[in-house]
Amino acid sequence: MRLGARILKTGVAIVLALFIAELLKLPTTVFAGIAAIFAIQPSIYRSYLRIVEQIQGNIIGAIIAVTFVLIFGHQLIIIGLAAVVIILLMNKLGLEKSISMALVMMIAIMEIKGDEFLSFALLRFFTIVVGVLSAFLVNLLFMPPKYETKLFQSIHETQDEIIRWTRLAGRQASEHIATKKSIKKLKDRLTEIDQTYLFFKEERSYFKKITRTKTRKLVIYRQMIATSRSSYEVLKKLHQYENELINLPEHFRIMVQERLDILLTFHEQLHLKFVGKLKAENLESNLENYIQRHEVMEIFAKEISVTKEIEDFSTYHLLHILSAILNYEEQLEHLDKLITYIQKNHESEVSKEIQEDIY
Repeated sequence: MRLGARILKTGVAIVLALFIAELLKLPTTVFAGIAAIFAIQPSIYRSYLRIVEQIQGNIIGAIIAVTFVLIFGHQLIIIGLAAVVIILLMNKLGLEKSISMALVMMIAIMEIKGDEFLSFALLRFFTIVVGVLSAFLVNLLFMPPKYETKLFQSIHETQDEIIRWTRLAGRQASEHIATKKSIKKLKDRLTEIDQTYLFFKEERSYFKKITRTKTRKLVIYRQMIATSRSSYEVLKKLHQYENELINLPEHFRIMVQERLDILLTFHEQLHLKFVGKLKAENLESNLENYIQRHEVMEIFAKEISVTKEIEDFSTYHLLHILSAILNYEEQLEHLDKLITYIQKNHESEVSKEIQEDIY
């Protein structure tokens, strides 16, 4: 089991919420701890959105709870009715994510009995708000997420894995079941990368220069993800049609294998180029050796027609593989153009943390 930042933050937020509640001598400090648990979020921006929603939900829960108690009393059936009203109202206002916290607030207030009901209800409200604010403070100051570094690291590590399996699959050297399991894991990792990209995109910048820089980075990372997905599709097709590949004439199979090796090597070099470990001119001087899409496809087309006359094999499945390779090549070419532009015009924007952490 991995101890992540969010787990630590949750623990710290609970402790801070309980400590502040005790420091302010608020009654039933446990509600501050409960509120802190609900308010912890994976990013600062989402934490800000959640705190706004939680406070709105708490206000709604408190108002309905006080109103129902003053009108109908403390009967158990009234608590259930109040819960139904809160859920309906929160859904109507688009605050579904804060329903749980609003219900906690309602129960915390409606279980209070006695002459000082209103004053205790107000204290309970402030106790829960303390918990929400504590969670936001922890999210803001304690182990702030570095989503850019995490994003590139995830893309880089996942792509390395895809490249290894693609090289094996291209040579028909991988075991079928092992490849199938790896493809499933890689699919999950690509989904996680999409989520990390969303977190990075959501983080707000407060200066125009930083905003422009981040916009350029988002374009690069979006294309990196698209390129990784296209290489993943190549791996899937190689695995799906491995029997068709095995039945191809040897010289044709070697052509596909060599083309894949060129593209995979080019992809590795693009990552090095992005972090400044490979000079742009070194890659560009050999670009004609990598990107000759029309020439290669003409050769493939001729080979398919010749091979079809000699041997009985299905060109339909082979075209799926060639189509995936072609798309992968186009994505690589576009990524290369973007990285070249960044290096020529905004070289200092590449994070030093990325350079140090990855290589």
